[in-house]
Amino acid sequence: MQTKKNNPASFFTLLALFYLTFGHTFPGTSYADEMQDALTAAQSFPEKWPQTAIDTTANADYLNDLEREIIIEINRVRTDPAGYARMYLAPTRQYYNGQRFTYPGRPVLHTKEGVRALDECVKVLLKTKPVHALSPKKGLTLAARDHAADQSRTGSTGHTGSDYSTMGIRMNRYGTWNISAAENLFYGHWRARWIVTSLLLDDGVASRGHRKNILNPAFKFIGVAVGPHPVYKKMCVMDFAGAYN
Repeated sequence: MQTKKNNPASFFTLLALFYLTFGHTFPGTSYADEMQDALTAAQSFPEKWPQTAIDTTANADYLNDLEREIIIEINRVRTDPAGYARMYLAPTRQYYNGQRFTYPGRPVLHTKEGVRALDECVKVLLKTKPVHALSPKKGLTLAARDHAADQSRTGSTGHTGSDYSTMGIRMNRYGTWNISAAENLFYGHWRARWIVTSLLLDDGVASRGHRKNILNPAFKFIGVAVGPHPVYKKMCVMDFAGAYN
C-alpha cells in the first residue's frame, strides 16, 4: 500500500504471501544474453557493500537482529540494484522447473509465474540507478509492530487493522509522516534475504508494487517489525516514509 501526502485517496493494496513468490521464461534473445552475462558475473562477484554504507541501524536499539538484517538487506538492493541482481537473484534461475522453485534448504515453492518473474526482476534491477540507503525510525517501527501484533492475534492478512486502522493512522500514532508513505507485508519464513527477494520478485502481483516500494527514491525512512502469525506462522511488516517526525 502506498500513498502521498497530497493525495490521501491514492491507496493500492500490496500483499505478498511467501508461498506465492517468484516467477516463466522472459521472451527475447537479447535478454537471454544479458541473463547469461549476469550468471557468469555472479560466479566471481565479490561482496561489495561496505557495512558502513548499508547498516544504518547502529543506534536503533529498539530493533531485534532480524529487523536489522532486513533493513540492511533492503539497503543492499537500493544502493546497488544491478550488483544485487547479479549476485543474489540471477544465480537462482537454475532452481526453477516450470512453476516449481526448488532451492537447497528451502521448501518447494509453487509459483504463479514460474521463472518469468525472476527474469523480469533481474532485467529491471540491472537498469535501475542506485538510491540512498533507508534509515530506521522508531515511530515507524512501533506502527509496524502494532500491525504485526494485531494480525498475530486475529490471523488476518492485509493492510487494515482489526480496529479499522490504516497504514497512515498507525504511523501517525507515534509521529507524523509526510511526502509519501507505503507499507509492505510478507507472510512466511523468517530469513531476511528470502523476505526481501520475494518482495522484489512480486510473483503474481501485477503492479510489482512491493518492489517499487523497496526501490522508491522518495522514501528516506523505514520501520520493520516481525512477529508470529497463526496461519502463515511468521510475518513481516515494513513501513516506509519520505519524511517522519
